Amino acid sequence: MAVTGLIMLLYLVVHMLGNLKIFFGAGEFNGYAAWLRTMGEPFLHHEWALWIVRVVLLAAVVLHAVSAAQLSRRDIRARPVKYVHKRPRAGYATRTMRWGGIILGLFIVWHILDLTTGTVHAGDFQHGQAYQNVVGTFSTWYGNTIYIVAMVALGLHIQHGFWSAAQTLGAGSGSRDRLLKATANVLALLLTLGFIAVPVAVMTGLVS
Repeated sequence: MAVTGLIMLLYLVVHMLGNLKIFFGAGEFNGYAAWLRTMGEPFLHHEWALWIVRVVLLAAVVLHAVSAAQLSRRDIRARPVKYVHKRPRAGYATRTMRWGGIILGLFIVWHILDLTTGTVHAGDFQHGQAYQNVVGTFSTWYGNTIYIVAMVALGLHIQHGFWSAAQTLGAGSGSRDRLLKATANVLALLLTLGFIAVPVAVMTGLVS
């Protein structure tokens, strides 16, 4: 779970930075989207690198979900009876990890059907016109609502997940816990704000 989580986190950082290119105009954003299909050429064939990334991400998502289910079952088997005395109340990010994971899983399916295949896209979906497709999605109230709710869930997931992964992989210690928690908070905040900036920009007319 920790390793697949970090793989997805690395992808999210790169994906967010790519998304922010929308602020430089349609030409640059569409050019970036086109480059994603040609990266690795001529060593790799057209779109091979993109499909490699997709396969790795799909494997990471599936393994992450399977690991979550397995750990949940282990937890229940290890303690089938509730504690007589309640444990100290965990933070909100910790308590919403499972629901956050479900929300993100559903969002990934919607996001692909919306902006990759165009199956559920609100407007006139055009392959190769990433800028126009993004603006079309975020010109609807439900597109903005789904995306922003999912990004808030993502931020909470990262806030707890990054610190938890560091502990699992042996990076945590009494002297480093404060730094790791601060890093988790900063990453969660930057990614949430970075992703939400795009729909907010479309809603306010900054991107149109």
